Amino acid sequence: MHGSPVREWEFLLARHHPGGWKPVTNGQSGAYVFRSADGSRYAKCVTGEQQGLLEQERDRVDWLSVSGIPGPEVLEWSADAGGAYLVTSTVEGVPADRLPAQALWRAWPSIIEGVRGLHALPAKECPFSRDLAQMFAIAQNVVARDKVNPEFLPVDQQQTRPAELLAQLAGQVDRRLVQEATDTVVCHGDLCLPNIILDPVAPNFVGFIDLGRLGRADPYADIALLLANAREIWDDENQAIAADDALAGSHGITLDTDRQRFYLHLDPLTWG
Repeated sequence: MHGSPVREWEFLLARHHPGGWKPVTNGQSGAYVFRSADGSRYAKCVTGEQQGLLEQERDRVDWLSVSGIPGPEVLEWSADAGGAYLVTSTVEGVPADRLPAQALWRAWPSIIEGVRGLHALPAKECPFSRDLAQMFAIAQNVVARDKVNPEFLPVDQQQTRPAELLAQLAGQVDRRLVQEATDTVVCHGDLCLPNIILDPVAPNFVGFIDLGRLGRADPYADIALLLANAREIWDDENQAIAADDALAGSHGITLDTDRQRFYLHLDPLTWG
């Protein structure tokens, strides 16, 4: 693209889908995201080098849309040598991180029921994997390229070299692989509050968005992110503990805090 990428993508989308598009985000991981003027559709646009990743996201959206778990639907896919765009339906509602603590608390039972439903899908029937071996290899690559974003790290790790953080996790990998082998589910892969859409009036779970990392994995890959992100919203520690206990109860488990911490610390090393 020779001019402003945002302008050029807007022009391309408008040519094929009249009605107007507004940029939502741009430039993250080479992707540009737009919402249609009527709010019914989203378009994610990438240049050629990111086309494979967007194609993988398309396939995941398509697969989940017929699984019974609510999320977006693929409306159009277009690709050529210069790039690709994916148009999906909007999941109507608001991201969970935009609700105040008490509204989120009222929605929490429906959120964890949505997560439980996703994790209850037959993992063997899911054609996508984001298993630990794959994610640890991605982390090794990101660290080797010095692409870890320190803002993604927990505050108490931001002054530690990423290579050292990765080394601290490496000693646990064999044990975590054994756990994963006996407890694999269909994971969202980036289960943070912005990717959970709620009806703000009820408030209740409506669906999941941003499915580019969906696949078979240890359930703690999802659980760790969701509970850590939710703790940033709750008014006090007692509410956070109650939320943790509610999720554990819905999954029929006692939370393994070491396993939880492992996946929470691995995740920021896999983006870059």
